[in-house]
Amino acid sequence: MLPISPEKVAEVIILARELDRAENEFDGFVDRLAEDEQAGLVAIFWIGRGTFDADDLETAIKVATEEATLPTAKYLKGSPHLADHLESGLEALGVDSSDVENDLYRPT
Repeated sequence: MLPISPEKVAEVIILARELDRAENEFDGFVDRLAEDEQAGLVAIFWIGRGTFDADDLETAIKVATEEATLPTAKYLKGSPHLADHLESGLEALGVDSSDVENDLYRPT
């Protein structure tokens, strides 16, 4: 089970696409996530990047928790394909990232 909601991951994806103008928002959003949510975010990133398979989600979360040495926002910003990897990670876990992203912007 994901320790972070797909909606929060989608928000990170959207902010990651706009890092040039929204870096402070990105940093603030990621920094405010709980520790387990940050580990889940990194695990999803790793799954999307191909470091882990979707079946290894729990292991990826454990490794992300144990090996965290940088602030999560800083670590994630080191990838030029951050948004793509997060989208791929969600897709690998059976979540349609475009639907979740679109839901964030639909008027209620």
